[in-house]
Amino acid sequence: MNPLCCIAPVSLDSAVEHHHQPPRILAAAPTSPPPPAAAAAAQVALDAAQAAVAGVLHKWVNYGKGWRLRWFVLEGGVLSYYKLRVGGGGDPAASPAVAAARVIGEGGALRRAREEAAAAGKQWKPFGEIHLKVSSIRASKSDDKRLYIFSGTKTLHLRCETEEDRNAWIQALQAAKDRFPRSLTSNDFSPMSDVLLSTEKLRVRLLQEGLNETVVKECESIMMTELLELHNQMKSQQQQYSILIDRLRQLETEKVELERTVVHETKEREAHGYANGRYSVLSGGSASESDPDTASQVADVETDEDEVMYFDTRDFLSVESLRSASCRRRELLTNGCNGLEHIDPAANVVKTTQYPFVKRRDKLPEPKEKENPVGLWSIIKENIGKDLSGVCLPVYFNEPLSSLQKCFEDLEYSYLVDHALQWGKQGDSLMRTLHVAAFAVSGYASTEGRQCKPFNPLLGETYEADYPDKGLRFFSEKVSHHPMVVACHCEGRGWKFWGDSNLKGKFWGRSIQLDPIGVLTLQFDDGETFQWSKVTTSIYNIIIGKIYCDHYGTMRIKGSGDYSCKLKFKEQSIIDRNPHQVHGFVQDNRTGQKVAMLIGKWDEAMYYVLGDPSAKPKGYDPMSEAVLLWERDKSLNQTRYNLSPFAISLNELTPHLAKKLPPTDSRLRPDQRHLENGEYEMANAEKLRLEQLQRQARRLQEKGWQPRWFSKDDDDSYCYVGGYWEAREKGNWDGIPDIFGQRSASPGWS
Repeated sequence: MNPLCCIAPVSLDSAVEHHHQPPRILAAAPTSPPPPAAAAAAQVALDAAQAAVAGVLHKWVNYGKGWRLRWFVLEGGVLSYYKLRVGGGGDPAASPAVAAARVIGEGGALRRAREEAAAAGKQWKPFGEIHLKVSSIRASKSDDKRLYIFSGTKTLHLRCETEEDRNAWIQALQAAKDRFPRSLTSNDFSPMSDVLLSTEKLRVRLLQEGLNETVVKECESIMMTELLELHNQMKSQQQQYSILIDRLRQLETEKVELERTVVHETKEREAHGYANGRYSVLSGGSASESDPDTASQVADVETDEDEVMYFDTRDFLSVESLRSASCRRRELLTNGCNGLEHIDPAANVVKTTQYPFVKRRDKLPEPKEKENPVGLWSIIKENIGKDLSGVCLPVYFNEPLSSLQKCFEDLEYSYLVDHALQWGKQGDSLMRTLHVAAFAVSGYASTEGRQCKPFNPLLGETYEADYPDKGLRFFSEKVSHHPMVVACHCEGRGWKFWGDSNLKGKFWGRSIQLDPIGVLTLQFDDGETFQWSKVTTSIYNIIIGKIYCDHYGTMRIKGSGDYSCKLKFKEQSIIDRNPHQVHGFVQDNRTGQKVAMLIGKWDEAMYYVLGDPSAKPKGYDPMSEAVLLWERDKSLNQTRYNLSPFAISLNELTPHLAKKLPPTDSRLRPDQRHLENGEYEMANAEKLRLEQLQRQARRLQEKGWQPRWFSKDDDDSYCYVGGYWEAREKGNWDGIPDIFGQRSASPGWS
C-alpha cells in the first residue's frame, strides 16, 4: 500500500499563524462529547445491539438429510452455527462467549439439544459462519416458522419452533445487520489513519542553504498544500472504490433476490397443484422439489456433510506476462524447437505430421426468415413444477448442431494429441502428459460466447466425421434416452479416443447446473492410457441479464505411465478481474513429487513451467518462465451462434456425402437443417413432430432396444463394437431405421 494513503487531513492555519513552529499534518480532532443523558442512552443502545443471541434452529441440509437441529449464536454481526452430536464434545451453549447471551426458544427442541450435548468438555468450533453485513434476511411467505439468510454465495434455510421465535430471530438478525452496515471487505485499501508529518528536516536543510525565514515558510506552505491536495484525491478515490465494490455486491444480491422472488411468487400461484415435481433442462436431468417455499434451496444451501476444498488462485495471467510467454513460444518455434525448450533442437525435435488440405465451408447459409425469439423465462414460468424434458422449447433456443456433433467439437485441437504421441516416441513422458492436459482443457474453448443449446439427439441418432485434414475419423451415437447417454469413438494416427457422457441437469431458478457423468479415455499405440472426467458447467442469468456459462471444479487426468495431472478450474465471481482461470500440476506417479506446473485460461491459452512450484521462492512469478502449450483460434463467425470455423464445418452436407450417410446421421435431421437455413417456422414444426416421435423412445428402450454400434462393457461404460466404417464403405445400411421420417421431404444440401 502507498504510504501516502495514511496521511491525515492537513492543518495549515497553525503554520501561518505561528511562524516559530513547523507546520504539521495533524490527527483529526475529536468531536465534542455528547451530553451525559444522550451518552447513557447511546451506550444502552450499543450494549443491546452488541448483546449475543443464541438458540436452536432447524437447518435444511439436503434432500437426503432433511432438517437437522443446529445451535446458532449471533454475536458481533456474525451468525455461527454448530452441529449437535450425542456425546460428542461439549455444549456450545456453555461457551463463555455466549454464557450471558439472550436465548430464543425454550421449547422441546432446545431441551433436546441440551440433553444431547450434556457431556462437558472442550468447546465446539462453529461449523459455519454468515457475516450479516453482506447478507439479507427474508421471512417465508408460506410458512410462518421459516426464514432465509442469503449471503450472496449460499442460502441458509431455517425453521423455528414457533412464529414468535421466528419474529424474535428476524428482529435480532436485522438489528445486528443494521449495527454492521455494508462496508468494503477487501484488503486492497485499509482505512486511512491520521499521522503526524513534520517539516523540521526541510526547514533545517533550507536554512543551511542560507534561505531566509520567509522563503522557508513559503516552501513549507507549498509542500503542505500539495500534500493536502494529494491526500484528498487519494481519499476520494478510495471512497469511490469502496462505494463501487459495495454497490456491485448489493446489485448482485438484489438481482438474485429478485429472481428468487419471481420464482417464489410464480410457484405460489401455480405450483400447489404439482407435488414433488421434477426439473429437467438441456440434458434430461432433474432435481426434486418438496414444496413451493423450498424453491432453489438445494442450489445454494450449505451441506453440512460435505467438506468443500478451496484453492488459492493468484492473478498470474496479466497481459504483459501472456505477451512475454507468447514471445518465448515464437522464439522457440523459430529455433526449430516447436515451443518445447528442454529438448535439443538438433536431436529431439517433434515433427508435425502433414495432412492433406480439405476445403470446407466457412460460413452458415443466409437466413431465409426473420427470427422471432421468445424469452426463456416465458417458457419456464409456465412449467414450474413440471418435467421440462416433456416441454417443447422453440428452436430459437437451439444452435444448428446436435450433442453428437458437440462431442466431436472437443477434438478441434487434436494436433495436441499428435504432438503428445511424438513426445512419447522420443521417450519424454512428461511432455506427453502436458500436451494431454492442454488437450483436455482445449475442449472448453468453443463454449465461450455460445448462448444456445445443441439439439437433443433422438434415440439411435448417429454422427460421423471423416476429417483426413486432421488425420482422424470420429463416430458417435445416442445409446440411451433415459438417462440420456451419448457414446463416441475416435481414431487418430497412432491413438484412439473414446468415452460416454451423461449430463445431469439441475434448474435453480436463476441458473442451470450441468454435472457430467462418464469417463473419457485416450490411448496411444504404445499402450499408455490417460483417463479423465469433465468438470461442472453452469449457465447463468437465464431470467435476468446476459446469459453466460462457466466451467469449474477439479479435473484429474490419470496416466498409466509415469505421470498424472490435476487441474483446477476456478469458478467465476461477479467482481473477478481475471475469469476462466485454470491451474494445476503434473505429478510423478512413483514418488508423488510435482514436476511441472500448468497455468492458463480455458478460453485463451495454456502454459507450463517445469519444476516443483512449491519449491519456488516467495514472490516467484511463474509467467516469467512459462512456455505456451496451446492457444485458442480467436476467429469466430459473427452470427448469433458464435460458432468457430471448425464448428461451422460440422453440419456441412454435400450431395456426395449425403449418398454415403446412414439415415440416422444428424446432418439429415430436418429441424436442425431448417434452423441452419433460417427457416424458423418449418424448424419449429419439424422439432415438434420429432419430439412427439421421441416420446416413444423410452418405451422402445424398456422393451429391450439396444444401440447398433456400441455395447456396454463390464464397467457399465459403452464401447465401440466396430463395423460402422465397413458398412459405410459398402453402403450397406440394412436394418438401420429412418428415425427422422419423411426423409424425402428433408431440406436440400447447404
